Amino acid sequence: MSVAELLKKKREAQARLNAQQGAEFLAQFKQQTNVVVLETGVAYQVLVQGNGDYPKVTDSIRCHYQGSTITGDIFDSSITRGEPAVFRLNKLIQAYQQVLPLVQVGSKIKLVTPAEYAYGAEAINKWIGPNSTLVFEVQLLAIEP
Repeated sequence: MSVAELLKKKREAQARLNAQQGAEFLAQFKQQTNVVVLETGVAYQVLVQGNGDYPKVTDSIRCHYQGSTITGDIFDSSITRGEPAVFRLNKLIQAYQQVLPLVQVGSKIKLVTPAEYAYGAEAINKWIGPNSTLVFEVQLLAIEP
């Protein structure tokens, strides 16, 4: 067997394991109090309820966020950088596009997304492997003009 074939088999095994562990994590998360599950399987929990407007997918948003794996490894954080991020919502992963229009400005949520609404089968970096379920804490600070 060639090195390329071995690497492919290893990646496929990792993708299967990630998918299985992610499904188990998501199933447990869905059982927590006040978790909303969308038809797509993306789930979120409102940690702090805001009272502002709801962003549209075409809006730019200002938010603090932290992305982590299901094991708690943080792979990105505006909080660590000490500065909120501004994003065009329709340029973000599908899970953000599905959930944030349902969330009022001022809210803080915990979002758990199956791989297909994040980075899918791609291995993005050492934390985000193929079929990784991801966890985001997002504080929606403002809708940008």
